[in-house]
Parts: sequence; structure tokens; C-alpha cells
Amino acid sequence: MTFHAKIIAGGKISLPAELRRALDLKDGDTITIEHDGVSFTGMSHEQRIKRLQAQFAPYVVPGVSVVDELIADRRAEAARDDADYAGQAAKRLA
Repeated sequence: MTFHAKIIAGGKISLPAELRRALDLKDGDTITIEHDGVSFTGMSHEQRIKRLQAQFAPYVVPGVSVVDELIADRRAEAARDDADYAGQAAKRLA
């Protein structure tokens, strides 16, 4: 579909009501605008999230929580740091 929008004072774009309804945009909503050097594309915050989720979907392993993996990695790193610090402190006291 093609819509026409008008640039108003301050560089604001007035989107047609039909387009706002189609995209379920409400006053105060944020949209993301991508520019490729020739044209631009706008999408709602929710649409952007869905697009990113679809891009990363091939990397999701069912039953594996990347959050749990990240927390485990950080805890292991902190434990190594604590052990290194304790070893350095013991050397200074010796």
C-alpha cells in the first residue's frame, strides 16, 4: 500500500489515520525509521522487536536458556577473579 504523509512545522511527519490504524499506532508511540540512502522505512517498536526476534530465531536452541548460561559464565568468572585476588593477597602476606 502507498500512503502520503505531510511534513509539518519542526520536521514532524503527519501520518494518515488509515496508516496509523493499520499499524495500531497511538499518540505517543515510538517508531523506528531506517534509511538506506534512497528511501526510508518506518515501523513501530513492537514490529521492530518481532523483526529482531525473527532474525535471531535460527540461533535459539530449544530448552536452553541463554540468560542462565550468561549468569553461570559470570559467576564462574567472578569465582576465578576471587581466587586470583586471594592468591595475590596470600603472596603479599608471605
